[in-house]
This record gives sequence, structure tokens and C-alpha cells, in this order.
Amino acid sequence: NEEFKALMQADSAAKEVLGWAKNRLNKFYNPKLYVAPPKTELGAGGAAPAFVQVRAHTQDSKAAPPPPPETAGPYLKKGGESNGVIAMIDLLVKDLDKEMQEAEVAEKDAQSDYETMMADAGTKRAADAQLLTEKEGAKADNEEALETEQGKKAETEKELMGTANYISGLHGECDWLLKYFDARKEARTSEIDSLSNAKAVLSGA
Repeated sequence: NEEFKALMQADSAAKEVLGWAKNRLNKFYNPKLYVAPPKTELGAGGAAPAFVQVRAHTQDSKAAPPPPPETAGPYLKKGGESNGVIAMIDLLVKDLDKEMQEAEVAEKDAQSDYETMMADAGTKRAADAQLLTEKEGAKADNEEALETEQGKKAETEKELMGTANYISGLHGECDWLLKYFDARKEARTSEIDSLSNAKAVLSGA
């Protein structure tokens, strides 16, 4: 994130300035440890680019100490005091390295947690989408089944109505037969008697 990048840039700039200051001290107090800067052409402003860059880092970092003057004799004695300053610079650099390492570990942990969270969220979204799809499918199946059952119900009601009309017609016919049963029976008996008499007459002839 932005805070991590800003911290790493600031610490790197501070380490660069501290290294530059330590090297300047070594030039006067530990010449064997002094590392001469590479020769560079002067820029348009008359200053070496490396010096301009270091100066910019010095202005950006409040923790960076100003470089000691070349005539540091009045301020430091060649010996223990200079070694103490250099040791202090080494300690500051060590603290910066530790801070940067801790920041890198924290950033990696945060990134890992973020990736895990995003993976879990993606898995949950996929599961929710699958569940929603299944529910929509079940809803569609239920609606189709309901429509089928409604159609069957309408057909059944139609058949029941037809059966009821048929039964009603049979009932009417039965009522008519029961109503005229005696009269029809008497007429049939009379018809049989007439036939018998006609047969007897014909036999006697």
C-alpha cells in the first residue's frame, strides 16, 4: 500500500544519507575505509548529480543529520569520539534495516491476509451464485409442476361436470320409468290378454 511504499522510500533515503555521512567521516578519521565516489560530469547547474541527489534526500528526511564540515577538528577529536559517531550511525542504519524488515514482513502478512480474504470472498460468491441458481431452478420446476397440476385439475373438474350431467340424465330417466311403471305394466298385461284372445279365436276358427 501507499504507507508501506512511503516508509520504504523514506528509510532508504535515510540510509543513503547516513551512509554518505559515515563515508565522509571515514575520509578524515578512517581513510582506509573511505570509498571515493565515482567521477561524474557536472550538471547544468554546476553540481554533480550524485551530490544533488543526496542533498535532495537530506532535505526530504528530517532524521538525516547534516554532513560534518571538512574541518571537523574543532568538533571531533580523531579517535574515540569519531568512532562513537560512526557507531551511532551504524546503530541508526541497523534500526532502519530492522524497521524495513518488520515493514516487509507486515506487508507480506497483510497481502497474504488480503489474498486469503479475497479468495474466501470469491468462494462465497461462487457458492451463493450456485445456491441462487439452484433455487431459481427449483422455483421454475415448482411453477411448472403447479401449472401442470392446475391443468389436471381443470380437466378433472370438466370430467366431473360431465359425469354429474350424465348421472342427472340417468336419474331423470329412472324417475320417468318409475313414474309410468305401473301404467306400462298394465298396458303390457292388457296387450298380452288381447293377443291371447286373438289366438284363441283363430284356433277355434
